[in-house]
Amino acid sequence: ISGCLLAGVSLAETSPRTATAIFASGCFWCTEADFEKLPGVVGAESGYIDGKTVNPSYEQVSAGTTGHTEAVRIVYDPAKVSYVQLLDHFWKNVDPTVKNRQFCDIGSQYRSGIYWQTESERKAAEESRDALLKSGRFKEIHTEIKAATIFYPAEAYHQDYYRKNPIRYGYYRNGCGRDARLQQLWGTR
Repeated sequence: ISGCLLAGVSLAETSPRTATAIFASGCFWCTEADFEKLPGVVGAESGYIDGKTVNPSYEQVSAGTTGHTEAVRIVYDPAKVSYVQLLDHFWKNVDPTVKNRQFCDIGSQYRSGIYWQTESERKAAEESRDALLKSGRFKEIHTEIKAATIFYPAEAYHQDYYRKNPIRYGYYRNGCGRDARLQQLWGTR
């Protein structure tokens, strides 16, 4: 278990009444910020998942050579927010129509994904994807749904980046066109 702080809470100190979920939707700074605004989410930790290199660095992952994607491990209170609600929030903060990219970030290290840790999470993730396809909103969904592998926390300077560097973060998020694209896909936010 990482010693990284999670919105002021160490992962080692999380309550037995909390659960975790892992999602990737491009830049982990943005994914972390989006989830930490959701009531019932205790915190989020940026990191890397689904690759072949042990304990990769940001430089290795961003070069696209490790197979990892930038992801976020969410700690949440299931009494306040369900996994299904997290899935709904995830879909509304991702562009599922593109493969190996999100917004201005291009490469497999920015692919979108839901990384399930239990059979019930797998089933819920697949059902949410299938319902979205059935709705007719999208013809294809490129978001992967896979069993979680080892989650490696990102370096400390990436954790809570949006809070520690709000001006730089704001420029990045706006310049990347994330919110404009989400508005196109999902309507009023």
